[in-house]
Amino acid sequence: MSWHARLSLKLRLEAGRCVARFEHEGPLRILQTLYPEGDAISHNVLVHPPSGLVGGDTLDLDVHVGPGAHGLVTTPGASRFYRSQGEPAVQRTRIALDEGARFEWLPLEAICYSGCIAQNHVTLDLAPGAELIGWDVAALGLPEAQLPFERGRLLQHLELRGAWLERGRIAASDARLMNGPLGLAGQRCVATLFLAAGSDLGRARRDQALELAREVIAAHPLCSWAGATAPGPRVVVVRVLAPLVEPALGLLKAIRNAWRPALWGLAPTQPRTWAL
Repeated sequence: MSWHARLSLKLRLEAGRCVARFEHEGPLRILQTLYPEGDAISHNVLVHPPSGLVGGDTLDLDVHVGPGAHGLVTTPGASRFYRSQGEPAVQRTRIALDEGARFEWLPLEAICYSGCIAQNHVTLDLAPGAELIGWDVAALGLPEAQLPFERGRLLQHLELRGAWLERGRIAASDARLMNGPLGLAGQRCVATLFLAAGSDLGRARRDQALELAREVIAAHPLCSWAGATAPGPRVVVVRVLAPLVEPALGLLKAIRNAWRPALWGLAPTQPRTWAL
């Protein structure tokens, strides 16, 4: 039996507190809302109790952040795309920010098991003055467990409406893509970090974000496998290839730790679930 789970999360600033309210259908929900940084920023833990998707399953997540509110969403563990008999497993995330809102989209990695047919869509709709720091991390197979990504495919769709679109297909059968020097070159973790805005970031601020990211990359063991670019005036993107998830996520976390104080004037606080 296929699952179709939906969750609508609304974050609102009420009397100085970022209040989270949600409605859900099926096995997708907010486990807990925490305030490790004080009332103004809510940290929300998103859980999918089945822990994975098979062919035919769909997860729909809608996040709406009200004016001036600041929310963060993370997960306590990896999501998983399991083997499919023919139908795709689909995960769709739509994030809308009102004027002056801030949001951090920081889920842990999605593991693509051999034989999966996976689709992962992240769509951002940001009002003027809104900003978002987010990432997307895909692990192709489990090489450390001797479970390589030998069959299946993944469709990745990342979009900031009106400003940036990345859409790619990774097929295990495409040897040139998987192992060629102009493709993944044998790496099996693909990670993207993005700073997105509803208005132009401005040349100085965009250059600051790029410089900070490049300084962190230069000092990291993955320096030869990562790069930072600004594909448009409203977005800065960091792309990373790695053999495993842990070093890639470590690099993304380090760049976020540099961006948060410099760009938002906030401490580089980590969600509590990352310490578990």
